[in-house]
Amino acid sequence: MTLADGVLAGDPRAMARAISLIEDEDPAGAELVRAIFGQTGRAYLVGVTGPPGAGKSTLVDRLITEIRNGTGPVPYSVGVIAVDPTSPFSGGAVLGDRLRMQAHASDEGVFIRSMATRGHLGGLARATGDAALVLDAAGKDIIIIETVGVGQDEIDIIRTADVSIVTLVPGTGDDVQALKAGIMEIADIFIVNKADREGADRLASTIESNLSLQAYGEADWRPPILKTVATSGQGVPEVVEAIWRFREHATRTQAARRRTRSEYRLRELVSTRFMDHLEREVLGEGELASVVDRVAARELDPYTAANDLLKRALH
Repeated sequence: MTLADGVLAGDPRAMARAISLIEDEDPAGAELVRAIFGQTGRAYLVGVTGPPGAGKSTLVDRLITEIRNGTGPVPYSVGVIAVDPTSPFSGGAVLGDRLRMQAHASDEGVFIRSMATRGHLGGLARATGDAALVLDAAGKDIIIIETVGVGQDEIDIIRTADVSIVTLVPGTGDDVQALKAGIMEIADIFIVNKADREGADRLASTIESNLSLQAYGEADWRPPILKTVATSGQGVPEVVEAIWRFREHATRTQAARRRTRSEYRLRELVSTRFMDHLEREVLGEGELASVVDRVAARELDPYTAANDLLKRALH
């Protein structure tokens, strides 16, 4: 049995191995994606983002329980990709899946994997999208992607998930975060977590005030603002219900969002492959570093440098 066969059969060990290859940018990882890609596109991707300390991991843990208990149409199988900060020593995820959501460790319908950002900006690891493909091909119905928690830079999630959940908490300056256009624009659902804290109502009002400045048509989705206390599970069933409502509402626009996701991924891959080709096949050893040094010394402007490199790569 090939690794791709193991993934398609839903074998957890094959899934873990496949994601490791993808994270390591092993050529075998690309071959695997080619083999399974035709069997993907069925899973629904739920993105959970927000600043550090918002309780995202606890919320995801409760969402898994709610989804697996069948609050939705059926008790879906669930995959989780939790993107963590990168260890400066090992290059791996600082927290790691050993510490996450241990209550679900014995549930065969749940697969949880931590991934390190490895310096990639935007709140996600570079390999997150391909890891989601592995879980999709393995038959996971719902894939929850939890971002690293770096705040305003986490807009990559809208290019990855079918529904984006922005989680905020009162008393930590998140009323200011809520005012920022990036956060306002990526949210399909707002969650005020730790709603038993003072300031939760004020934060919800701040979000509501900002939403009121947006122009929503009758057929448009207006992001709901839900209050939760993830540690106790309070409000989590309403979050799952909102996910199902959005999924039903966005049926017509989901294809457009997935097309945008495919375009972003294609552009990213082409850019990466082009730079690899330039450095390995076109330029001599240390030549790119020399060009960078000239730009840094203001001997050469970056536009001219880029044009020169492009011309060399195309000839």
